[in-house]
Amino acid sequence: MKTLLLTLCLSLAPLSSALAGTLHFVTEEYAPFNYTKDGKITGIAVDQVETIAKAAGIDYTLEIMPWARAFAMAENQPNTCVFTTGHNRKRADRFAWVNPLLKDQMVLVKRQGDTHDGLTPAKALELKVGSQRGDFAVEALERLGFKDIDLAADIDITLRKLLSGRIDLMPTSVKTYKKLLKDGIPVEKAMLMDGQIYGLACNKQTPQDLIVSLQAELDKLIVNGDQDRIFTAYGLPPDTRTADNGMKN
Repeated sequence: MKTLLLTLCLSLAPLSSALAGTLHFVTEEYAPFNYTKDGKITGIAVDQVETIAKAAGIDYTLEIMPWARAFAMAENQPNTCVFTTGHNRKRADRFAWVNPLLKDQMVLVKRQGDTHDGLTPAKALELKVGSQRGDFAVEALERLGFKDIDLAADIDITLRKLLSGRIDLMPTSVKTYKKLLKDGIPVEKAMLMDGQIYGLACNKQTPQDLIVSLQAELDKLIVNGDQDRIFTAYGLPPDTRTADNGMKN
């Protein structure tokens, strides 16, 4: 009997070890970084996250859901990481970070043909703006002085509100804005906002060796040019190379 129990424990040991190292990656529908196409989760950030996890030999799951839910899961559940997450001062100490999956400037967009030209921050505050619950862009809007922000579950809903006239402005990254133009969506740039670094935000109880391994593989991806090639494959220009993998001061 003792031999049988010992054999059973030994047979289960590798499985337990593998499960202990499994990371749960959660994200939202936000093309071209993370989105569903033909039933498969894909995108610029997805390709990077899967590439570095495989290179690091880390078992993982990948799930797409509304942003607020994904963000809350990563903040509250060990071994859970959310992306593509804006890295700002408010969030810096709430997660263990792997950066940068993306460096991009933000932009306020309007419906094509709307007469909100030469928009200034003061004029923008007179208009109705919308964003997504839990999105770091909400904080950026609040810093500009916006108070009554129309919140939706995901960017597709916010975009529909913009196009239907329910809101006047929508913040997004410049790269996403270029993707919208490429797809023929009738939007225009209204005003540039601050730049932002985006990364993989992991629950703080995630083992440090996993974070270190992911960061090392992401660094390699950037240095060897594969990150640039991923951007190019999706029809977007690569990020500007810098040595800063954290927040900008």
